[in-house]
Amino acid sequence: MPYSRREIIHILRSAAFQRAKGDRSRAHPLCEEAGQAARTVFGQTIYQRGVIEFSSQCDMACLYCGLRLPNTRLDRYTLSHPDVLHAVDTAVQCGMGTIVLQSGQTAQPDPALIAELVSVIKSRHRVAVTLSLGEHPEDVYRLWRDSGADRYLLKIETTDEALHQRLRPGQTAATRLRHVERLQRLGFETGSGIISGLPGMTPDILAEDLIRLSSLGLEMLAVGPFIPHPDTPLGHSSRGCLTQALLAMAFLRLQNRGANIPATSALDSISPEGRILGLQAGANVIMPSFTPDTVRGAYSIYPGKNRPGSKAADIATALQQRVLSAGFELTNITGNSKTPLFSRLPRMLEGTL
Repeated sequence: MPYSRREIIHILRSAAFQRAKGDRSRAHPLCEEAGQAARTVFGQTIYQRGVIEFSSQCDMACLYCGLRLPNTRLDRYTLSHPDVLHAVDTAVQCGMGTIVLQSGQTAQPDPALIAELVSVIKSRHRVAVTLSLGEHPEDVYRLWRDSGADRYLLKIETTDEALHQRLRPGQTAATRLRHVERLQRLGFETGSGIISGLPGMTPDILAEDLIRLSSLGLEMLAVGPFIPHPDTPLGHSSRGCLTQALLAMAFLRLQNRGANIPATSALDSISPEGRILGLQAGANVIMPSFTPDTVRGAYSIYPGKNRPGSKAADIATALQQRVLSAGFELTNITGNSKTPLFSRLPRMLEGTL
């Protein structure tokens, strides 16, 4: 690890102190170092993942998320398979090398229908398929893996048990981590992530989150700043700090040189140049949404997540142009992780001997 726990905490605390003083400077040598590390591994190439949020149904009650079940103000939807496949076609035409199927965590739709959808996508296009559908039984994960799903993203938000249970009622960080390890053993390229600046999150907690995630040998890692949703119990909380989120991303890059790290849409919700700053701080992936225009605005995890009223392809094209103008290159390859196999083997073999 290039930085000690004490150094990480010191830098994160400094960012919080600068924000308290009103210093909006986002430049930090750590971000530049992480950007150089990403370019050493990936060059100027940025991988493209097309996200299709096919359902806003969710059975959970997470305090920070607009999809939470108690939010009765949200228009719920579930796309038909033809609608999903049309969105996939659009994403592939726009140069996406990976399709990400995302929804809230719910027992519906039937896992077999997801497996069928994955199988059809893989038969129609030469793309990787990532699932981000929350926690499910191992036999369901295995079904989806056997249907052709390549990757699974299961964000933990924070590894701090007390904070996790406070913000995700009825759920535990320990259980979430067990699911992550199960996905690794089943052979998925596995990812997780955190939210920086959550109410109650201290620099010490965030530093421990970064260290804990980096110990798992994950192929995908993500961090985005907390953005309060008005229809949640945390609606009046202060949003996360952009600088702190960028520093957290930089730490993840320096500790996980070959992992795929996205510049999240939450960064753009804080600053018009947020995602470009993320790429400069070590990210190597963009993930524009291709959820159909008729429902995209209803997938409201946080304000600014998806802009209604504009065509998904046009929004993706605008993002692509920003990335190119910043001096990066785009590719339509699937873009597997470059995380060394030896760092993943302990998790993959756990429970098999």
